[in-house]
Amino acid sequence: MAMGATLPLSRHLVSLVALLALSQAFSATAQTYTNVTQGTILTPLGSTNSWPSPSGDFAFGFRALDSNASLFLLAIWYNSTSPQAIVWFANGHNPVLAGSKLELTSDGQFFLTDQSGNEVWNPGVSNASYAALLDSGNLILVSSSSSSPLWQSFASPNDTLLPGQTLLPGSSLRSRLTDLDYSEGRFELLDQKDGNLVLYPSAMPAGNLYKAYWATGTVDSGSNSRLVFNESGSLYLALTNGTQMAIFSNGTYSTNDYYQRATLDPDGVFTLYVYPKSASNGQQEWQVAGTTPPNICTAIMNDYGSGACGYNSYCVSNGDSGKPDCLCPPNYSFIDSTRKYLGCMPSFAPQSCERNQTDSFEFQPLAQIDWPLSDYELYTTVDEDQCKEYCLSDCMCAVTIFKNGDCYKKKLPLSNGRKTSSFPGTALIKVAKSNPSTPQPPGSTAAVEKKDRKTLILVGSLLLGSSGLLNMVFLAVISVNALCRYGNRRPIKPESSVPGMNMRVFTYGELEQATNGFSEELGSGSFGRVYRGSLTLDSRTWIAVKKLDRLLHENDKEFMNEVRSIGQTHHKNLVRLLGLCNEGVHRLLVYEYMSNGSLKSFLFASERPHWNRRTKIALGIARGVLYLHEECSAPIIHCDIKPENILLDDNFVARISDFGLAKLLRTDRSHRTNTGIRGTRGYVAPEWFKNAPITAKVDVYSFGVVLLEIICCRKSLERGVGNEVVMVLTYWACDCYREGRLDLLVEKDEEAMADMSVVERFVMVAIWCIQEEPSLRPSMQKVIQMLEGAVAVPAPPDPSSYISSIR
Repeated sequence: MAMGATLPLSRHLVSLVALLALSQAFSATAQTYTNVTQGTILTPLGSTNSWPSPSGDFAFGFRALDSNASLFLLAIWYNSTSPQAIVWFANGHNPVLAGSKLELTSDGQFFLTDQSGNEVWNPGVSNASYAALLDSGNLILVSSSSSSPLWQSFASPNDTLLPGQTLLPGSSLRSRLTDLDYSEGRFELLDQKDGNLVLYPSAMPAGNLYKAYWATGTVDSGSNSRLVFNESGSLYLALTNGTQMAIFSNGTYSTNDYYQRATLDPDGVFTLYVYPKSASNGQQEWQVAGTTPPNICTAIMNDYGSGACGYNSYCVSNGDSGKPDCLCPPNYSFIDSTRKYLGCMPSFAPQSCERNQTDSFEFQPLAQIDWPLSDYELYTTVDEDQCKEYCLSDCMCAVTIFKNGDCYKKKLPLSNGRKTSSFPGTALIKVAKSNPSTPQPPGSTAAVEKKDRKTLILVGSLLLGSSGLLNMVFLAVISVNALCRYGNRRPIKPESSVPGMNMRVFTYGELEQATNGFSEELGSGSFGRVYRGSLTLDSRTWIAVKKLDRLLHENDKEFMNEVRSIGQTHHKNLVRLLGLCNEGVHRLLVYEYMSNGSLKSFLFASERPHWNRRTKIALGIARGVLYLHEECSAPIIHCDIKPENILLDDNFVARISDFGLAKLLRTDRSHRTNTGIRGTRGYVAPEWFKNAPITAKVDVYSFGVVLLEIICCRKSLERGVGNEVVMVLTYWACDCYREGRLDLLVEKDEEAMADMSVVERFVMVAIWCIQEEPSLRPSMQKVIQMLEGAVAVPAPPDPSSYISSIR
């Protein structure tokens, strides 16, 4: 791990360097720029879809994706290069369509909304007087009351650093998934607070980090160490003691002559790219000027994960550039050639363990190839023919490595594959023979058809010598038999999508395979059981499959109409419906998978969640319910708002699930008969049990109870904690409000105790929501306004009258 020469600095100079790094936000504003004022809007297809920097070197705005020109990325890019390299982006995981807009509002809010008006990105800044793109490529938001930026893109990097940018302790770069997919990828460059700069592979989609594959080795060098890409083009780790450790050993390129960027590429290589500003400095294209690590193929070696390339593939270093290439073994092919990290799969049927197939397979040799961590058996002092024989007679053996008289047997999937010139062994890949005369196994379709044909020919020969009538009968039988066989063999081809919607129709077999036979149950409820699955081998495509039972609508048309209504709802606080299965007796819905589980498990865990996160979740739920009631094309009453039906995505954003399913449930299993006041009175509005009209106000009631649970981090019914008033959360909260003891609701919650004005506001809103009389409950629009503090919350009716009326 040669890091280049170290250059000691004086203490005073070190302090000055650190001060300059910390104050880059202040110095950035001294550069030339053009203010983007309040009220400015950018749209993907509008006359104004980007802002240039004063020099024109950079631009900020909407960029159409190379992989799909109808999708747009909000990004910053080099505007004078070809190609125009993107150096920062806001919505990599969620590109938007035409009709989206970026707005700096009159009150200083700065945010991106999609074509439906849903917020996609927000830097969390208010009161911004103006925005500007500096000549350094740094986008800043500034308040007139402060000389330093409220927010800047340099402080929120994605995969790239630019000259003048510093990666502070605790910050990181994250690679893209592929060159064309801007979602978070498989590698991370982390400036650790212990002073060590480290490259890690990560597990997708959970994001946990595996063992490092490169590091500066500067652990305990000081918590103030930082990665600096200075304005002159030098990239180094500035240690607390004043030492500078160069990251690339290829020297420094002048920023006067070259555009530069340091990018953590999708292949895991941290790469310095340079682009000559004039032809006199060389061909004007992006060139690799330095890579770390020098050879990622051999750098990564982990017990978990696939390595530098995908499973069953192997990595080859591409000469002096240091960039890797991923290849498949003979008779294997990429699962997806556009996403090679998914790995390779055999292009033949693997050897069966149920019958002897040794004559149907052979070996293809690959010199200098190894998968070093996939061994499960070793034979010593053997020759290559014996090694092949041992693997051929073992149905689990897919590859064997023969090296200096040793034979290593390996089974799929293979990980950490690499080609190394110094490796003395040969990989022997077991593949199916391509001999078309290979006998068909007994019971196979081809063998059965061949036998049937022989039988028909024999019978036909006998009948042809008989009467004409028998011949006619024989021909008719053959025709009917052929038609039936054709009908039985024709594959069922389900429609791939619901007309007019971005929703897929699955076969039951596809979902059975995707869920591994419905083996991993996530939960169950009134509507059926939910299972986790994956549509492909890509770990980024987790899904949740809900098996519906006891349906009211058995008619296909009615079922499809109801599901189509659900599928037309799109909001950031709703779980998205991806597809369905409507095959025979099977009715299944396929949703996006929420990695952080339910609100129930989040709230009632051993450790109390942060207060600020809880308030954001409460507002997210309210916005989702408002959308269902008033904003979607066909208004929906959820009828079952409770923590189990509130899921949390990767960023702990609240997402409501199971909306619209009440219409699909059989009448004999509806809430009206299935729910008792004692069992779920914490969520069910009183009108359910009075034969009163059911309106959207039942959801308002349920939201009020969930809001109290979010405030208190306790369940609506907590047995064994005291008398009935204390056991039932709604009773207890009303008593605490009446007696002026709201502190009891958030006891031992220091964050909430420090924010009692918000606690009081939230509790008052909740009490309004759980009024027995539906007409007294506010609309969800009013609820949101009160929660946000946009309107005052009037004192709710006397809680004592409420309690006595429902007891």
